[in-house]
Amino acid sequence: MVDHRVEHTDPSDVTSSLMRPLNAHVIVLFGATGDLSRRKLLPGMLHLFQAGLLPECRIVGTSLDDFDDESFRVFARQACDEFSSHTITDEQWREFSNDLRFVRSDSGADGLRATVNAAEDELGGEPRRLHYLSVPPNAARAVVRTLGEAGLVDRARIVMEKPFGTDLMSARILNAALHETFAEDQIYRIDHFLGKEAAQNILAFRFANGLFEPIWNRDHIDHVQIDVPETLGLDQRVGFYEATGAYRDMVVTHLFQVLAFMAMEPPTALEPRAISEEKNKVFRSMRPIEPNQVVRGQYLGYRNEHGVAPESETETFIALKCEIDNWRWAGVPFFLRTGKRMAEGARIISIAFREPPKSMFPPGSGVGAHGPDHLTFDLADSSKLSLSFYGKRPGPGMKLDKLSLQFALHETGREADVLEAYERLIHDAMSGDHTLFTTAEGIERLWELSTPLLQSPPPVRSYSPGSWGPNAIHQLVAPHAWRLPFERAWRSKI
Repeated sequence: MVDHRVEHTDPSDVTSSLMRPLNAHVIVLFGATGDLSRRKLLPGMLHLFQAGLLPECRIVGTSLDDFDDESFRVFARQACDEFSSHTITDEQWREFSNDLRFVRSDSGADGLRATVNAAEDELGGEPRRLHYLSVPPNAARAVVRTLGEAGLVDRARIVMEKPFGTDLMSARILNAALHETFAEDQIYRIDHFLGKEAAQNILAFRFANGLFEPIWNRDHIDHVQIDVPETLGLDQRVGFYEATGAYRDMVVTHLFQVLAFMAMEPPTALEPRAISEEKNKVFRSMRPIEPNQVVRGQYLGYRNEHGVAPESETETFIALKCEIDNWRWAGVPFFLRTGKRMAEGARIISIAFREPPKSMFPPGSGVGAHGPDHLTFDLADSSKLSLSFYGKRPGPGMKLDKLSLQFALHETGREADVLEAYERLIHDAMSGDHTLFTTAEGIERLWELSTPLLQSPPPVRSYSPGSWGPNAIHQLVAPHAWRLPFERAWRSKI
């Protein structure tokens, strides 16, 4: 077993992390020439540099590509030009690219150690190390072994990409392998959904407002929907998807994490340990996922994709009902849905409130005609929320219409301050802030809950590309109805 130092994070340090400079860092980016690095990680670190949030650092890329420092800089510039949402000046690029280094991954532990040690010598002192594993799940354990052999565990944190295992046994094996080299509080299991501004706004909305927290329970909420349809297909991810499917790829890793933010009890403090504990309490209270409460789908034409088995039963769509068996949520169903090649792309949490027990309004007044009142969070980058309710239609008589109060991020005038999900999570990992990351206990509990479904999955049902999934989704959610597609559009920016 490799010796390593255990970190203990002071909550006051985490709370103030955005208000004080970070220590110097060597960031080791495994899979540095892969798709995630090209689209998100390299442009994200450049934006952190532009925003003054990246500490003095060296970024060491490593992959099997035949690159050196200069060719890696060329690759990174092309990635940032293509995918960065911010303008890059030549001066900014010169300064940022001077921090880029490269070492081939086949140079082994000795080559990696030499490159990291040289970068640390340039920085001076004892800089922290952040190891980002942008590699396939089956390669993660080999990378961890290499880090141990290279002696790069002290002063280090490690960021793990999803999926974290494919079932309970594989998650336990991976956790055990990680813990042979790294302490649990050195490990950051990433979920980019929770890095989004809108997802974190759920915490602010719930716990900072006396208007909503008293009604955030089974007495006032009828049901909840978390809906993440995607219009995209699989692109170059067919091999990964065939071994994973929509449930493992999206529900365990993303949708359940959003559910925990939505359902958790107030934490004792706004600090990582307290928030993680409340999320884990939600997972402990969830009932196992029953196969008869799940609809699996596969879009027509999936089996014709290159690399897909002719009789593949991999789901590209999943919808399910789950329940939280605790005092706050007993009897409130949570409906989750996600899929590929669907009619729209969206990331929605929709909370349906209970209707009044008795209506004084006469038939034909319009009350109830458009369903219950809803509070809706849009988790897309535009970060919107809407509260719908019935109000009187102007004019004679008592006719009611569905009205809404809406808020969007652009109305704050601070759109430029927003960090994209990966940018925030990289910064949080450098800060030692675990708030938006998943614990070993949490991920193992979610795989435990998933065991009945994974052992006896219902058959996949076909659905047409550009639709909302198989017809069986309507029986799943009955007597309610899916909120998407919306009857009324969001108000656009003026």
